[in-house]
Amino acid sequence: MITNLLKAINNLTQNPIHAIRQHYTGINRANSMGEALEYYVRDLFCGSVNVTTEQERNSIYSANFSYLGNQNNPPDIIIRGGDAIEVKKIESIRSGIALNSSYPKSKLYADSPMITQACRECESWAAKDIVYVIGVVNRDQLNVLWLVYGDCYAADKEIYERIKNTISSGLETLEGIELSQTNELGRINRVDPLGITCLRIRGMWHIDNPIRVYDYVSEIPALSNGLSVNVVMKKEKYYAFPDEDKNRLENLSDPRLDIKDIMLKSPNNPANLEEAKLITFRS
Repeated sequence: MITNLLKAINNLTQNPIHAIRQHYTGINRANSMGEALEYYVRDLFCGSVNVTTEQERNSIYSANFSYLGNQNNPPDIIIRGGDAIEVKKIESIRSGIALNSSYPKSKLYADSPMITQACRECESWAAKDIVYVIGVVNRDQLNVLWLVYGDCYAADKEIYERIKNTISSGLETLEGIELSQTNELGRINRVDPLGITCLRIRGMWHIDNPIRVYDYVSEIPALSNGLSVNVVMKKEKYYAFPDEDKNRLENLSDPRLDIKDIMLKSPNNPANLEEAKLITFRS
């Protein structure tokens, strides 16, 4: 594996950029805060925050990532031989996260109809762990950053697909309508007498942001001139990372960094608590 989340956190402790819009606009790369946040995430994983030439940065990205996506299909990034990454920007610590037509994922599967063919074929894979990276941005500043593994955040896919399939199946019971195959919830053709109108039925999924979901293990931060970072993963995932990366992070003499054990409510059954790790960094 070229890079991983622990390498990214180590890079972040060395480059905690609060004014990311200014940083990435200054090197002519980002036209919006959303773009600036995604570039920052890429650079944290690649250790390329201070690389100034586009050619060198593209070469580094290609070495570390097998896929870089688009806004319409998850994920945004796939690490070569490693995890998938989905980046989301919100503007308030109370805001929900819009996932649009893609339900939240505990893992990313290669047979998902919501991913592109390029993503499916970027390397040989069947399922990948997925990291949700949520940045709270305000007035061109990055205030809060959460990095959460999907299996700590979302239920198994069957929970969401049951709802989706029930809605789609219900449409099939309606008389006098013409349905067509679609990856959306449904599409009804020839609605009017001329047969020139269709109805597309799309899901618009939202999920609470991690600041609210995990308020029982991490206090809601006050917005400041610094950067507040929280990382959540299951303990078994943490110990699956290379010893070299764990040791480097754990041996940092940085009072701003803290790594501790926590117990998380299971996304599939909140009555069950699961062992997990919370990594915090305050710049």
